[in-house]
Amino acid sequence: MKWRKRTLDEIADMICGNGEGAPFVYRSSSYITRFFQDADTDYVHDGSTRYAWVSSVLEQVLAESHSDAQTPPATFCRIITTLMDMGDATSGDPERKAALARLNISLAREGFEAFYASDMKCYLRHIGTGTIALPAANPHRPFSKDELMRRDLLISYLDKASEDELIEEVLMPLFRQLGFQRITAAGHKDKALEYGKDIWMRYTLPTQHVLYFGLQVKRDKLDASGASKSGTANVAEILNQTTMMLGHEIFDPETNRRVLVDHAFIIAGGEITKAAKNWLGGKLDQTKRSQVMFVDREDILNLFVVTNVALPSKAFPLSPEKQNVFNDDIPF
Repeated sequence: MKWRKRTLDEIADMICGNGEGAPFVYRSSSYITRFFQDADTDYVHDGSTRYAWVSSVLEQVLAESHSDAQTPPATFCRIITTLMDMGDATSGDPERKAALARLNISLAREGFEAFYASDMKCYLRHIGTGTIALPAANPHRPFSKDELMRRDLLISYLDKASEDELIEEVLMPLFRQLGFQRITAAGHKDKALEYGKDIWMRYTLPTQHVLYFGLQVKRDKLDASGASKSGTANVAEILNQTTMMLGHEIFDPETNRRVLVDHAFIIAGGEITKAAKNWLGGKLDQTKRSQVMFVDREDILNLFVVTNVALPSKAFPLSPEKQNVFNDDIPF
C-alpha cells in the first residue's frame, strides 16, 4: 500500500506534535521511540529530523503485507490507535474532536476516515466500501459482558430467523466484514439458477490471486440420521447440492469470465454433527473433500461477535433508543 508523501508528512507532524496550539502532544526523540513501542513496533528514533524520520517509518509500515487495498496493515492501524489515544487529549481539545478532524483531512486524501468506537479507541474505515480495519479476530477468546449480551441476542434471532433471513441479515454482512467481495445471493428466494449454492463470493489474496466460494445454507441442525426430523436437515440432502456447486461455473461480471468454485462452505444455523461431517467426507472424492468447509451456529456466533458486525434490527427486543447500546459507534 503506497500513500502520498504529503499525507505521510502530515501524519508524521501529528505524531511529533509539531505546530503551536496543535491538538497533539509534543514528542521529543525519546518519546517518539516510546510512541512506536506503545504501538508494538521496534522502531527507535535515530536522532535525525523527527518528522522526516517518522514519515519514512510510516512509509515502511504501509509497505507491509495486508489483506487488500481497503485494509491498511495492522501495524499502521495500531499507530493510528496510539496517536488518537484519549489519554493524550490536550487541554484545548479534551474530547479530541479537533485532532480527529485534522487526521481525517489527511486520511480522506487516501480514501480512509478515522472514528472513535464505543470502546473509546480509534479505528480506520475505508470510505468507499465501509470496510473497517480491525486486528485479527480470535473467535475463541473470552468474551466481555457486552459481547455476551450481543451473542445472546443473536441466538434468539437465529432461533426464529428463516433461511432467507439467515442469509441476508447474518451471513452476507458477516462475510463482507471478513473481507470477502462480490457477495451475491444466488436466486435463493425464487430458486432460480442456484446450482447447489445459496451464495457465491470471492476473496482476493495479498498476491492478487482470486479464490471463489460457494455457500450452501441450512437454517437447522445438520446430522446424518436416516430421515429428516422437524428442525433438522439430513446431510444426504445437501450431497448432490455440494457436488453440483463444485462442478458448476459461475459468471463474474467484474472480470467478464466464467469460473469454477474453488471451495464450498456448508453452513448451518444449528449444529453440524461430527457424524454428518464424516458421512459427507466419505461420500466425496479426495479432491472435493479438501474443498469443503463447515460453519455451524457456534462458528457464526463467535465470528459475528469478534468482528463486531451490526446485529439485525429484528434481533432487538428493545426500543430504538436502547438499541444504540449495541449498534451505535462500534467498529462493525
